[in-house]
Amino acid sequence: MGIGAALCRRFAREKAAGVVVDIDIDAARAVAGEFDGLAIRADVSKQSDMDAVAESTLERFGRIDICCSNAGIFGEHGGIEVPGPVWQRVWEVNVLGHLHAARAVLPHMLERGEGYLVQTVSAAGLLNQIDGAPYAVSKHAAIGLAEFLSIEYGDRGIRVSCICPQGVQTRMLTGDSEAPPFLLEGAVTAEHVADCAIRGIEEERFLILPHPEVDEFRKRKADYDRWLRGMRRLRAKVQSDSE
Repeated sequence: MGIGAALCRRFAREKAAGVVVDIDIDAARAVAGEFDGLAIRADVSKQSDMDAVAESTLERFGRIDICCSNAGIFGEHGGIEVPGPVWQRVWEVNVLGHLHAARAVLPHMLERGEGYLVQTVSAAGLLNQIDGAPYAVSKHAAIGLAEFLSIEYGDRGIRVSCICPQGVQTRMLTGDSEAPPFLLEGAVTAEHVADCAIRGIEEERFLILPHPEVDEFRKRKADYDRWLRGMRRLRAKVQSDSE
């Protein structure tokens, strides 16, 4: 659904031989059926599932050029009081999901001497998140993992890109009555995110930012104390708007 489905359709327009992976096999089949793709059920939080995806893909197509790791969940609103099992599940999907995908495909890519890891993260990984501690922390970790992969394997033919949108018109945002108004007002379509992803991949950019303003916000973090004061003001405004 959402960004994942839009990315699949956009890759298909670029004549990619498509593999659609989702924990919901019916959803995967529905999207894959639009372009004769291969649908596979997998839970990204399980390494064995992602290993099986890589094996099935190699059997069908003989190679893996791009691994687009897109799965993500919000968890719950709140701060450190959010229950431990929620933190654990968000970590397993938002961070370990990218790790498991990379582990599954990197040996093949390194053997070939080329490959591309595209990871959907979030502007929250660069800027943080109001009232969503597990999401914010996990997305920061996902950025760190992607940076490491680029540093470690970039000179061996492995390219890495992170897609970091703010609000996107998907169920995660529009179905959440507690979403901050500024995210809703500036929300872009999933198709816009997919178009930006294609351009970013063509240019081999590490950060793919569907919301250009995110880059300006990111640069403001060079003065961390000033940036944190600004974020506290934003938090106060969001809380006031919700009252």
